[in-house]
Amino acid sequence: MSLINVNNLTFYYEGSFDNIFENVSFSIDTNWKLGFIGRNGKGKTTFLNLLLGKYEYKGTISTSTIFDYFPYQISEADKKECAANLMERLKPGCELWKVLCELDKLEVDGEVLYRPFETLSHGERTKVMLAILFSGYNDFLLVDEPTNHLDQTSREIVKTYLAGKKGFILVSHDRDLLDACIDHVLVLNRRSIEIQSGNFSSWWENKTRKDAFVQMENEKHKKEIDRLKAAAARTNQWAEKNEQSKIGFDPIKEHDRSIATRAYIGAKTKKMQSRVKQMENRINKEILEKEGLLQDIENPVDLKLFPLKHHKAVLCSITEYGLGYKASKGYLFEGLSMEICQGERVVLKGKNGCGKSSLIKAVLKHASGEEAASHDSLIEKGRMETASGMIISYINQDTSFLKGSISKFCRERKIEEYLFCAILRQLDFERVQFAKNMEQFSEGQKKKVLIASSLLTPAHLYIWDEPLNYIDIFSRIQIEKLILEYKPTMLVVEHDVMFCNKIATKTVDIK
Repeated sequence: MSLINVNNLTFYYEGSFDNIFENVSFSIDTNWKLGFIGRNGKGKTTFLNLLLGKYEYKGTISTSTIFDYFPYQISEADKKECAANLMERLKPGCELWKVLCELDKLEVDGEVLYRPFETLSHGERTKVMLAILFSGYNDFLLVDEPTNHLDQTSREIVKTYLAGKKGFILVSHDRDLLDACIDHVLVLNRRSIEIQSGNFSSWWENKTRKDAFVQMENEKHKKEIDRLKAAAARTNQWAEKNEQSKIGFDPIKEHDRSIATRAYIGAKTKKMQSRVKQMENRINKEILEKEGLLQDIENPVDLKLFPLKHHKAVLCSITEYGLGYKASKGYLFEGLSMEICQGERVVLKGKNGCGKSSLIKAVLKHASGEEAASHDSLIEKGRMETASGMIISYINQDTSFLKGSISKFCRERKIEEYLFCAILRQLDFERVQFAKNMEQFSEGQKKKVLIASSLLTPAHLYIWDEPLNYIDIFSRIQIEKLILEYKPTMLVVEHDVMFCNKIATKTVDIK
């Protein structure tokens, strides 16, 4: 066991307006199973890179441990080689027998090590890299988003695997994964950093209680400040009125008063003014105690959606349907029958490669008046019918096409830029991001661009293909609330178990 001590860490990117970290101090035990939580763009991956020594910074990070990072960066040239040849380059000193043992725990046959890396599925690549990562001794491992693009079966395997490990930082927005795998949380709040023992759910419960208490304290301080201000104003008014009566008096009307009374009135006024000063000091003290109370409150703005009503109750009908690619033998799936009715939120489930995204492409083709089979590579059988005149709002799982400015993106999509930026702000985008080109955004920020665009598109059917990859936990909860409130008709592919359980009205398993 050893410690990672972070003292007065300050870091910013060149040309950036704000510091990513400013005078941050905390300690981490290398025996912990640490979950790393925070909004997109708050600096989670940046902190991991600071631990790896990739950037210069102010302050100190002191430890005797060795770090290793997932995912490994593998070049296009290296992808043509098999993993067995890459192991030593990825992790010096890596031993084949140890990697094979780790692969067995991940329920993968060792033969994947002898196939070209580029031929492996997303799940196989993830498991091979995790096996190499955990094959060392006494390393402290930095695991960044290991379950993105994995199907539910693979996620369960990775979840079980990580639950049996220790000595790592896990960056993930998958609440189910965090609950199963961690015993401490490191949280990047809005203005502070905190470390707490427990998993995601215990931290979220504590945060909810703390936020409620802070809100109550804030209201109490506001009422006390208002009361003190009113009392100070009254006392000050009395003091001024009293002071004005000090000089001059009518001896007939004020027969009980003499010149000597002036000193008494002056002393009384001074006492009142002293009380006003004391109240002002108490007001300032209350304001100081109130300051900072709400600095870490997560109070996301409610999002809005504009679903359209179609004259048909059934928007898509699929009967004994099969879909495949001409280049491969056979079909991805066959005999699929399902309907998407207005108001339903249909979640597609199935292993990677079973045809979920291909089915979405087929629905988009049919809705545009084109047969899916007219696409050069697709073949289909059975029947698919979509409602005529149906408008679809689509989120693609790929973000690589996002380039250029936000203004250009809005012009191409014919959406109002000020509304688009307003929704991004509601999804916790910093204003400084609007000046950047989108290729400079983090993956989570790119996904938020696609989500904001979809929300601004009034549609009969919302088709979202893995919309939550890289999206932070707070935004996921925000989007859940939106869907449950507006009840749009949706066809969704998503592997976040908690999200699907909350929003789905129907689940279709593609085998």
